[in-house]
Amino acid sequence: MIEDVKIEDVKTFNGLSLAFIGDAVDELKIRTYLLSTGLTKVNDLQRRSKEFVSAKAHAKLFFLMEKEGFLTEEESNIFKRGRNSHPHTKAKNTDIATYQISTGVEALLGYLYLNKESSRLNEIIDWMIEKVESGQTRE
Repeated sequence: MIEDVKIEDVKTFNGLSLAFIGDAVDELKIRTYLLSTGLTKVNDLQRRSKEFVSAKAHAKLFFLMEKEGFLTEEESNIFKRGRNSHPHTKAKNTDIATYQISTGVEALLGYLYLNKESSRLNEIIDWMIEKVESGQTRE
């Protein structure tokens, strides 16, 4: 159970394991946010969620994080652990570099979740939502 995961254990998890849970956390939080906006049609929800959780969206958000110095040194190290991991799957609809950046973002979110740093996790998710909604991630 999640209550049984020890903090020292989380620090030893590889980047892909952190990204595995981070992907789920990101999806759940973004889907909850989208429902809160009044969207109810599944096609609309699915289309909008891609603006937040796709590999391309994660890459754009990460570049904004870097530009603003938003991440702590520890968070940057966790991101790099995810980014530098070697997935055994191919990137879908994007290049490998973008996919790796997305994996890094997901690893960071997974780390914060498993480390029970919910305040910082929510701060990052809220920041990401604000950047997408304000149009800062559009091409």
